[in-house]
Amino acid sequence: MKTSVPGPESKRIIDQLDKYQDARSVFFVADFAKSKGNYIVDADGNAMLDVFAQIASIPIGYNNPAFLNLASNPAFQTALANRAALGVNPNKDWVDSVERAFMRVAPAGMSNVFTVMCGSCANENAFKTAFMYKASKRRGGKEFSLDELNSCMSNQAPGSPDMAILSFSRAFHGRLFGSLTATASKAIHKVDIPAFNWPKATFPERRYPLHLHQEYNQQIEQDSLKEVEQLLNKHDVAAVVIEPIQSEGGDNHASPQFFRQLQAICQKHDVLFIVDEVQTGVGATGTFWAHEAWGLPSPPDMVTFSKKFQAAGFYLSRRLRPAQPYRLYNTWMGDPVRAMQAAAIVDEIQDKQLLNNVQSVGAYLQQHLNDNKKLESVRGQGSFIAFDLDSGAKRDKFLTDMRQLGVNVGGCGDRTVRLRPMLTFQKHHADILLETMDRAL
Repeated sequence: MKTSVPGPESKRIIDQLDKYQDARSVFFVADFAKSKGNYIVDADGNAMLDVFAQIASIPIGYNNPAFLNLASNPAFQTALANRAALGVNPNKDWVDSVERAFMRVAPAGMSNVFTVMCGSCANENAFKTAFMYKASKRRGGKEFSLDELNSCMSNQAPGSPDMAILSFSRAFHGRLFGSLTATASKAIHKVDIPAFNWPKATFPERRYPLHLHQEYNQQIEQDSLKEVEQLLNKHDVAAVVIEPIQSEGGDNHASPQFFRQLQAICQKHDVLFIVDEVQTGVGATGTFWAHEAWGLPSPPDMVTFSKKFQAAGFYLSRRLRPAQPYRLYNTWMGDPVRAMQAAAIVDEIQDKQLLNNVQSVGAYLQQHLNDNKKLESVRGQGSFIAFDLDSGAKRDKFLTDMRQLGVNVGGCGDRTVRLRPMLTFQKHHADILLETMDRAL
Protein backbone atom coordinates (compact mmCIF):
# COMPACT_ATOMS: atom_id res chain seq x y z
CA MET A 1 0.00 0.00 0.00
CA LYS A 2 1.37 3.39 -1.08
CA THR A 3 -1.34 5.79 0.08
CA SER A 4 -4.57 5.83 2.01
CA VAL A 5 -7.67 4.68 0.10
CA PRO A 6 -8.89 6.67 -1.69
CA GLY A 7 -5.54 8.28 -2.40
CA PRO A 8 -4.85 11.69 -3.96
CA GLU A 9 -5.06 10.50 -7.56
CA SER A 10 -8.34 8.67 -6.92
CA LYS A 11 -9.71 11.79 -5.24
CA ARG A 12 -8.64 13.97 -8.15
CA ILE A 13 -10.37 11.72 -10.70
CA ILE A 14 -13.47 11.35 -8.54
CA ASP A 15 -13.77 15.15 -8.31
CA GLN A 16 -13.42 15.47 -12.07
CA LEU A 17 -15.93 12.68 -12.72
CA ASP A 18 -18.42 14.20 -10.31
CA LYS A 19 -18.75 17.19 -12.64
CA TYR A 20 -20.55 14.92 -15.11
CA GLN A 21 -21.75 11.86 -13.15
CA ASP A 22 -22.74 11.28 -9.55
CA ALA A 23 -19.55 9.83 -8.05
CA ARG A 24 -20.62 9.73 -4.40
CA SER A 25 -20.72 5.91 -4.34
CA VAL A 26 -17.14 5.49 -5.62
CA PHE A 27 -14.76 3.90 -3.08
CA PHE A 28 -11.65 4.43 -5.20
CA VAL A 29 -10.67 4.63 -8.87
CA ALA A 30 -9.23 1.43 -10.35
CA ASP A 31 -6.33 0.97 -12.73
CA PHE A 32 -7.55 -2.15 -14.49
CA ALA A 33 -4.55 -2.31 -16.80
CA LYS A 34 -2.36 -3.03 -13.78
CA SER A 35 -4.82 -5.27 -11.92
CA LYS A 36 -4.19 -8.99 -12.12
CA GLY A 37 -5.81 -12.16 -10.85
CA ASN A 38 -7.28 -11.65 -7.40
CA TYR A 39 -5.65 -8.23 -6.96
CA ILE A 40 -7.08 -4.86 -7.93
CA VAL A 41 -4.75 -1.88 -8.32
CA ASP A 42 -6.07 1.63 -7.82
CA ALA A 43 -5.12 4.91 -9.50
CA ASP A 44 -2.55 5.59 -6.76
CA GLY A 45 -0.78 2.27 -7.27
CA ASN A 46 -2.24 0.52 -4.22
CA ALA A 47 -2.59 -3.24 -4.83
CA MET A 48 -5.45 -4.79 -2.85
CA LEU A 49 -6.67 -8.34 -2.50
CA ASP A 50 -10.16 -8.10 -3.93
CA VAL A 51 -12.92 -10.06 -2.23
CA PHE A 52 -15.66 -7.74 -3.50
CA ALA A 53 -14.86 -8.32 -7.20
CA GLN A 54 -16.93 -5.57 -8.83
CA ILE A 55 -20.00 -6.41 -6.75
CA ALA A 56 -19.53 -10.17 -7.22
CA SER A 57 -19.28 -9.95 -11.00
CA ILE A 58 -15.66 -10.93 -11.76
CA PRO A 59 -15.44 -14.73 -12.10
CA ILE A 60 -11.91 -15.69 -13.15
CA GLY A 61 -9.70 -12.78 -12.11
CA TYR A 62 -8.52 -9.51 -13.60
CA ASN A 63 -6.81 -9.67 -17.00
CA ASN A 64 -7.25 -13.41 -17.29
CA PRO A 65 -5.46 -14.66 -20.45
CA ALA A 66 -8.66 -16.47 -21.44
CA PHE A 67 -10.25 -13.04 -21.91
CA LEU A 68 -7.22 -11.26 -23.31
CA ASN A 69 -6.75 -13.95 -25.95
CA LEU A 70 -10.27 -13.29 -27.22
CA ALA A 71 -9.09 -9.93 -28.50
CA SER A 72 -7.06 -11.66 -31.23
CA ASN A 73 -9.93 -13.94 -32.25
CA PRO A 74 -11.38 -12.80 -35.62
CA ALA A 75 -14.90 -13.79 -34.55
CA PHE A 76 -14.57 -11.65 -31.43
CA GLN A 77 -13.29 -8.73 -33.50
CA THR A 78 -16.23 -9.08 -35.89
CA ALA A 79 -18.71 -9.08 -33.01
CA LEU A 80 -17.01 -6.05 -31.47
CA ALA A 81 -17.07 -4.08 -34.73
CA ASN A 82 -20.62 -5.03 -35.73
CA ARG A 83 -23.10 -5.14 -32.90
CA ALA A 84 -26.05 -7.17 -34.13
CA ALA A 85 -29.74 -6.64 -33.48
CA LEU A 86 -30.01 -10.33 -32.65
CA GLY A 87 -33.77 -10.52 -33.03
CA VAL A 88 -33.61 -9.65 -36.72
CA ASN A 89 -30.05 -10.29 -37.94
CA PRO A 90 -28.03 -12.66 -35.74
CA ASN A 91 -24.56 -13.36 -37.08
CA LYS A 92 -24.00 -16.85 -38.46
CA ASP A 93 -22.01 -17.87 -35.35
CA TRP A 94 -24.57 -16.63 -32.79
CA VAL A 95 -26.14 -20.06 -32.33
CA ASP A 96 -22.67 -21.46 -31.66
CA SER A 97 -22.20 -18.88 -28.90
CA VAL A 98 -25.60 -19.71 -27.43
CA GLU A 99 -24.66 -23.38 -27.27
CA ARG A 100 -21.10 -22.88 -26.01
CA ALA A 101 -21.86 -20.19 -23.46
CA PHE A 102 -25.34 -20.89 -22.17
CA MET A 103 -26.81 -24.23 -23.13
CA ARG A 104 -23.96 -26.47 -22.02
CA VAL A 105 -24.43 -25.21 -18.44
CA ALA A 106 -28.21 -24.80 -18.61
CA PRO A 107 -30.01 -25.83 -15.43
CA ALA A 108 -31.49 -29.31 -15.69
CA GLY A 109 -34.72 -29.40 -17.68
CA MET A 110 -34.27 -26.01 -19.33
CA SER A 111 -34.05 -26.02 -23.11
CA ASN A 112 -34.37 -22.30 -23.93
CA VAL A 113 -32.52 -19.11 -23.00
CA PHE A 114 -33.45 -15.46 -23.52
CA THR A 115 -30.49 -13.09 -23.40
CA VAL A 116 -30.70 -9.45 -22.30
CA MET A 117 -28.41 -6.70 -21.00
CA CYS A 118 -28.42 -6.85 -17.19
CA GLY A 119 -29.80 -8.63 -14.13
CA SER A 120 -32.72 -6.24 -13.74
CA CYS A 121 -33.59 -6.79 -17.42
CA ALA A 122 -33.45 -10.55 -16.88
CA ASN A 123 -35.92 -10.43 -14.01
CA GLU A 124 -38.21 -7.95 -15.76
CA ASN A 125 -38.51 -10.21 -18.79
CA ALA A 126 -38.99 -13.30 -16.65
CA PHE A 127 -41.87 -11.49 -14.94
CA LYS A 128 -43.35 -10.56 -18.33
CA THR A 129 -43.06 -14.19 -19.41
CA ALA A 130 -44.98 -15.31 -16.33
CA PHE A 131 -47.78 -12.80 -16.95
CA MET A 132 -48.09 -13.71 -20.62
CA TYR A 133 -48.09 -17.42 -19.86
CA LYS A 134 -50.82 -17.13 -17.24
CA ALA A 135 -52.99 -14.84 -19.37
CA SER A 136 -52.68 -17.15 -22.37
CA LYS A 137 -53.57 -20.14 -20.23
CA ARG A 138 -56.71 -18.40 -19.02
CA ARG A 139 -57.74 -17.69 -22.60
CA GLY A 140 -57.29 -21.35 -23.39
CA GLY A 141 -54.54 -20.47 -25.85
CA LYS A 142 -56.96 -18.46 -28.00
CA GLU A 143 -56.18 -15.19 -29.78
CA PHE A 144 -56.57 -11.91 -27.93
CA SER A 145 -60.09 -10.48 -27.77
CA LEU A 146 -60.81 -7.05 -29.21
CA ASP A 147 -61.61 -5.85 -25.70
CA GLU A 148 -58.18 -6.98 -24.48
CA LEU A 149 -56.39 -5.30 -27.37
CA ASN A 150 -58.24 -2.02 -26.89
CA SER A 151 -58.17 -1.86 -23.09
CA CYS A 152 -54.43 -2.53 -22.80
CA MET A 153 -53.76 0.67 -24.74
CA SER A 154 -55.30 2.59 -21.81
CA ASN A 155 -53.56 0.42 -19.20
CA GLN A 156 -56.91 -1.04 -18.20
CA ALA A 157 -58.27 -4.56 -17.64
CA PRO A 158 -58.86 -7.00 -19.19
CA GLY A 159 -55.94 -6.25 -21.52
CA SER A 160 -53.76 -5.06 -18.62
CA PRO A 161 -54.79 -7.55 -15.92
CA ASP A 162 -54.21 -6.97 -12.22
CA MET A 163 -51.74 -9.83 -11.78
CA ALA A 164 -48.77 -9.87 -9.44
CA ILE A 165 -45.36 -11.33 -8.74
CA LEU A 166 -44.88 -12.54 -5.16
CA SER A 167 -41.47 -11.84 -3.66
CA PHE A 168 -40.00 -11.77 -0.16
CA SER A 169 -38.97 -9.31 2.52
CA ARG A 170 -35.30 -8.21 2.21
CA ALA A 171 -35.19 -9.38 -1.43
CA PHE A 172 -33.30 -7.60 -4.18
CA HIS A 173 -34.29 -8.24 -7.80
CA GLY A 174 -33.26 -5.03 -9.56
CA ARG A 175 -33.96 -1.34 -10.00
CA LEU A 176 -36.46 -1.20 -12.88
CA PHE A 177 -40.18 -0.87 -12.21
CA GLY A 178 -41.23 -4.50 -11.87
CA SER A 179 -37.97 -5.70 -10.37
CA LEU A 180 -37.94 -2.74 -7.96
CA THR A 181 -41.48 -3.52 -6.85
CA ALA A 182 -40.28 -7.04 -6.04
CA THR A 183 -37.29 -5.61 -4.14
CA ALA A 184 -37.34 -4.90 -0.40
CA SER A 185 -33.71 -4.66 0.69
CA LYS A 186 -33.32 -0.93 1.38
CA ALA A 187 -35.80 1.94 1.38
CA ILE A 188 -33.38 4.24 -0.46
CA HIS A 189 -33.71 2.02 -3.53
CA LYS A 190 -37.50 2.41 -3.60
CA VAL A 191 -38.54 5.75 -2.09
CA ASP A 192 -40.24 8.23 -4.50
CA ILE A 193 -40.74 5.52 -7.16
CA PRO A 194 -44.29 4.36 -7.99
CA ALA A 195 -44.75 0.63 -7.43
CA PHE A 196 -47.21 -2.11 -8.31
CA ASN A 197 -49.43 -3.51 -5.57
CA TRP A 198 -47.62 -6.85 -5.34
CA PRO A 199 -47.47 -9.00 -2.22
CA LYS A 200 -44.37 -9.90 -0.20
CA ALA A 201 -43.95 -12.84 2.16
CA THR A 202 -41.56 -12.79 5.09
CA PHE A 203 -38.23 -14.42 4.30
CA PRO A 204 -37.04 -16.62 7.19
CA GLU A 205 -34.49 -14.93 9.45
CA ARG A 206 -32.45 -17.84 10.71
CA ARG A 207 -30.37 -17.89 13.88
CA TYR A 208 -26.79 -19.12 14.02
CA PRO A 209 -25.07 -21.43 14.65
CA LEU A 210 -27.64 -23.61 12.93
CA HIS A 211 -27.18 -26.68 15.13
CA LEU A 212 -28.19 -24.70 18.23
CA HIS A 213 -31.36 -23.27 16.68
CA GLN A 214 -32.85 -26.11 14.65
CA GLU A 215 -36.36 -25.98 16.12
CA TYR A 216 -36.61 -22.19 15.83
CA ASN A 217 -35.30 -22.13 12.27
CA GLN A 218 -37.67 -24.87 11.16
CA GLN A 219 -40.59 -22.98 12.69
CA ILE A 220 -39.85 -19.65 11.01
CA GLU A 221 -39.49 -21.41 7.65
CA GLN A 222 -42.89 -23.04 8.14
CA ASP A 223 -44.35 -19.67 9.15
CA SER A 224 -43.00 -18.16 5.93
CA LEU A 225 -44.44 -20.95 3.79
CA LYS A 226 -47.81 -20.59 5.50
CA GLU A 227 -47.77 -16.87 4.72
CA VAL A 228 -46.97 -17.64 1.06
CA GLU A 229 -50.05 -19.87 0.87
CA GLN A 230 -52.22 -17.17 2.41
CA LEU A 231 -50.96 -14.55 -0.04
CA LEU A 232 -51.47 -16.85 -3.02
CA ASN A 233 -55.07 -17.36 -1.94
CA LYS A 234 -55.58 -13.60 -1.60
CA HIS A 235 -53.79 -12.25 -4.70
CA ASP A 236 -53.77 -13.10 -8.40
CA VAL A 237 -50.13 -14.20 -8.56
CA ALA A 238 -48.46 -15.28 -11.80
CA ALA A 239 -45.10 -16.25 -10.28
CA VAL A 240 -43.06 -16.41 -7.10
CA VAL A 241 -39.49 -15.08 -7.38
CA ILE A 242 -36.79 -15.88 -4.86
CA GLU A 243 -33.00 -15.69 -4.49
CA PRO A 244 -31.11 -18.79 -3.31
CA ILE A 245 -29.26 -16.43 -0.95
CA GLN A 246 -30.64 -12.93 -0.41
CA SER A 247 -27.43 -11.13 -1.21
CA GLU A 248 -28.07 -7.39 -1.19
CA GLY A 249 -30.56 -7.84 1.66
CA GLY A 250 -27.97 -9.25 4.07
CA ASP A 251 -26.89 -12.69 2.84
CA ASN A 252 -29.98 -14.43 4.18
CA HIS A 253 -30.22 -18.21 3.77
CA ALA A 254 -32.95 -20.83 4.01
CA SER A 255 -32.79 -24.61 4.03
CA PRO A 256 -33.07 -26.81 0.92
CA GLN A 257 -36.29 -28.18 2.39
CA PHE A 258 -37.76 -24.68 2.49
CA PHE A 259 -37.14 -24.20 -1.23
CA ARG A 260 -38.51 -27.65 -2.08
CA GLN A 261 -41.69 -26.92 -0.15
CA LEU A 262 -41.97 -23.49 -1.75
CA GLN A 263 -41.80 -25.05 -5.19
CA ALA A 264 -44.49 -27.55 -4.21
CA ILE A 265 -46.76 -24.71 -3.05
CA CYS A 266 -46.23 -22.92 -6.37
CA GLN A 267 -47.18 -26.07 -8.28
CA LYS A 268 -50.23 -26.61 -6.09
CA HIS A 269 -51.47 -23.09 -6.90
CA ASP A 270 -50.46 -23.20 -10.58
CA VAL A 271 -47.96 -20.38 -10.03
CA LEU A 272 -44.58 -20.25 -11.77
CA PHE A 273 -41.40 -20.62 -9.69
CA ILE A 274 -38.62 -18.17 -10.68
CA VAL A 275 -35.15 -18.54 -9.16
CA ASP A 276 -33.11 -15.33 -9.30
CA GLU A 277 -29.48 -16.47 -9.66
CA VAL A 278 -28.11 -13.08 -10.73
CA GLN A 279 -25.91 -12.97 -7.62
CA THR A 280 -25.45 -16.66 -6.85
CA GLY A 281 -25.01 -18.22 -10.29
CA VAL A 282 -21.84 -19.31 -12.07
CA GLY A 283 -20.01 -21.17 -9.37
CA ALA A 284 -19.61 -18.97 -6.29
CA THR A 285 -21.59 -21.35 -4.07
CA GLY A 286 -19.62 -24.43 -5.15
CA THR A 287 -22.12 -25.61 -7.76
CA PHE A 288 -22.63 -23.84 -11.06
CA TRP A 289 -26.16 -22.88 -9.99
CA ALA A 290 -26.87 -22.44 -6.29
CA HIS A 291 -30.30 -24.07 -6.57
CA GLU A 292 -28.62 -27.35 -7.51
CA ALA A 293 -28.04 -27.83 -3.78
CA TRP A 294 -31.78 -27.89 -3.05
CA GLY A 295 -32.49 -31.31 -4.56
CA LEU A 296 -35.64 -30.11 -6.32
CA PRO A 297 -37.82 -32.95 -7.65
CA SER A 298 -38.39 -30.96 -10.86
CA PRO A 299 -36.68 -27.90 -12.39
CA PRO A 300 -37.69 -24.32 -11.59
CA ASP A 301 -39.80 -22.68 -14.27
CA MET A 302 -37.24 -19.94 -14.91
CA VAL A 303 -33.71 -19.15 -13.72
CA THR A 304 -32.33 -15.63 -14.20
CA PHE A 305 -28.61 -14.82 -14.40
CA SER A 306 -26.06 -12.04 -14.89
CA LYS A 307 -23.00 -10.80 -12.94
CA LYS A 308 -20.34 -13.57 -12.99
CA PHE A 309 -21.57 -14.77 -16.38
CA GLN A 310 -20.69 -11.34 -17.84
CA ALA A 311 -23.85 -11.83 -19.88
CA ALA A 312 -27.46 -11.68 -18.69
CA GLY A 313 -30.76 -13.41 -19.35
CA PHE A 314 -32.94 -16.22 -18.14
CA TYR A 315 -33.46 -19.90 -18.79
CA LEU A 316 -36.90 -21.33 -19.41
CA SER A 317 -38.62 -24.31 -20.96
CA ARG A 318 -40.10 -24.07 -24.45
CA ARG A 319 -43.67 -24.22 -23.09
CA LEU A 320 -43.18 -20.70 -21.67
CA ARG A 321 -42.41 -19.13 -25.05
CA PRO A 322 -45.11 -16.61 -25.98
CA ALA A 323 -47.31 -17.78 -28.83
CA GLN A 324 -46.56 -14.61 -30.84
CA PRO A 325 -43.17 -13.19 -31.86
CA TYR A 326 -41.91 -9.78 -30.65
CA ARG A 327 -43.40 -10.22 -27.16
CA LEU A 328 -40.01 -10.88 -25.59
CA TYR A 329 -37.89 -8.50 -27.58
CA ASN A 330 -35.56 -5.51 -27.67
CA THR A 331 -33.01 -4.05 -30.06
CA TRP A 332 -29.92 -6.05 -29.10
CA MET A 333 -31.36 -9.05 -27.21
CA GLY A 334 -28.02 -9.75 -25.61
CA ASP A 335 -24.45 -9.15 -26.75
CA PRO A 336 -22.32 -11.54 -28.84
CA VAL A 337 -19.15 -10.09 -27.28
CA ARG A 338 -20.37 -10.95 -23.78
CA ALA A 339 -21.56 -14.36 -24.94
CA MET A 340 -18.04 -15.17 -26.14
CA GLN A 341 -16.70 -14.07 -22.78
CA ALA A 342 -19.28 -16.27 -21.08
CA ALA A 343 -18.10 -19.25 -23.12
CA ALA A 344 -14.51 -18.53 -22.06
CA ILE A 345 -15.66 -18.42 -18.42
CA VAL A 346 -17.30 -21.83 -18.75
CA ASP A 347 -14.11 -23.20 -20.34
CA GLU A 348 -12.00 -21.91 -17.44
CA ILE A 349 -14.38 -23.28 -14.82
CA GLN A 350 -14.42 -26.72 -16.41
CA ASP A 351 -10.78 -26.96 -17.51
CA LYS A 352 -9.37 -25.76 -14.18
CA GLN A 353 -11.98 -27.46 -11.96
CA LEU A 354 -12.79 -24.18 -10.30
CA LEU A 355 -15.94 -25.50 -8.63
CA ASN A 356 -13.78 -27.91 -6.65
CA ASN A 357 -11.55 -25.00 -5.72
CA VAL A 358 -14.52 -22.96 -4.51
CA GLN A 359 -15.75 -25.85 -2.37
CA SER A 360 -12.33 -26.46 -0.82
CA VAL A 361 -11.36 -22.85 -0.17
CA GLY A 362 -14.88 -21.97 0.95
CA ALA A 363 -14.87 -24.72 3.57
CA TYR A 364 -11.41 -23.64 4.75
CA LEU A 365 -12.47 -20.01 5.03
CA GLN A 366 -15.74 -20.76 6.82
CA GLN A 367 -13.97 -22.98 9.34
CA HIS A 368 -11.54 -20.22 10.30
CA LEU A 369 -14.23 -17.54 10.36
CA ASN A 370 -16.30 -19.67 12.74
CA ASP A 371 -13.33 -19.75 15.10
CA ASN A 372 -13.28 -15.93 15.31
CA LYS A 373 -15.34 -14.96 18.36
CA LYS A 374 -15.61 -11.33 17.20
CA LEU A 375 -17.83 -12.35 14.29
CA GLU A 376 -21.55 -13.09 14.49
CA SER A 377 -23.68 -15.44 12.40
CA VAL A 378 -21.01 -16.77 10.04
CA ARG A 379 -22.86 -18.33 7.12
CA GLY A 380 -22.13 -19.38 3.58
CA GLN A 381 -22.31 -21.78 0.71
CA GLY A 382 -19.02 -22.42 -1.08
CA SER A 383 -17.06 -19.17 -0.98
CA PHE A 384 -20.28 -17.12 -0.96
CA ILE A 385 -19.82 -16.19 2.70
CA ALA A 386 -20.97 -13.51 5.13
CA PHE A 387 -20.87 -12.58 8.79
CA ASP A 388 -22.27 -9.82 10.97
CA LEU A 389 -20.62 -7.25 13.20
CA ASP A 390 -22.17 -5.55 16.26
CA SER A 391 -23.60 -2.59 14.38
CA GLY A 392 -23.77 -0.93 10.99
CA ALA A 393 -21.27 1.69 12.17
CA LYS A 394 -18.74 -0.98 13.19
CA ARG A 395 -19.29 -2.79 9.88
CA ASP A 396 -18.68 0.39 7.88
CA LYS A 397 -15.51 1.18 9.84
CA PHE A 398 -14.29 -2.38 9.30
CA LEU A 399 -14.75 -2.08 5.53
CA THR A 400 -12.82 1.20 5.47
CA ASP A 401 -10.04 -0.19 7.68
CA MET A 402 -9.71 -3.30 5.50
CA ARG A 403 -9.14 -1.16 2.41
CA GLN A 404 -6.43 0.80 4.22
CA LEU A 405 -4.77 -2.52 5.05
CA GLY A 406 -4.92 -3.79 1.47
CA VAL A 407 -8.12 -5.84 1.20
CA ASN A 408 -11.16 -4.65 -0.75
CA VAL A 409 -14.34 -6.03 0.82
CA GLY A 410 -18.01 -5.07 0.74
CA GLY A 411 -21.09 -5.01 2.93
CA CYS A 412 -24.80 -5.70 2.62
CA GLY A 413 -27.89 -5.57 4.81
CA ASP A 414 -27.76 -3.53 8.00
CA ARG A 415 -24.50 -4.81 9.53
CA THR A 416 -23.27 -7.64 7.32
CA VAL A 417 -19.88 -8.10 5.70
CA ARG A 418 -20.12 -10.12 2.49
CA LEU A 419 -17.21 -11.97 0.97
CA ARG A 420 -17.38 -12.30 -2.81
CA PRO A 421 -14.02 -13.69 -3.90
CA MET A 422 -13.42 -14.82 -7.46
CA LEU A 423 -13.56 -18.50 -8.39
CA THR A 424 -9.75 -18.44 -8.59
CA PHE A 425 -9.37 -17.43 -4.93
CA GLN A 426 -6.88 -19.80 -3.25
CA LYS A 427 -6.11 -20.83 0.34
CA HIS A 428 -3.13 -18.48 0.52
CA HIS A 429 -5.46 -15.64 -0.43
CA ALA A 430 -7.80 -16.77 2.35
CA ASP A 431 -4.90 -16.63 4.81
CA ILE A 432 -4.13 -13.05 3.76
CA LEU A 433 -7.80 -12.14 4.23
CA LEU A 434 -7.96 -13.76 7.67
CA GLU A 435 -4.73 -12.17 8.87
CA THR A 436 -5.86 -8.74 7.67
CA MET A 437 -9.22 -9.17 9.38
CA ASP A 438 -7.45 -9.89 12.66
CA ARG A 439 -5.57 -6.62 12.31
CA ALA A 440 -8.69 -4.64 11.40
CA LEU A 441 -10.77 -6.09 14.23
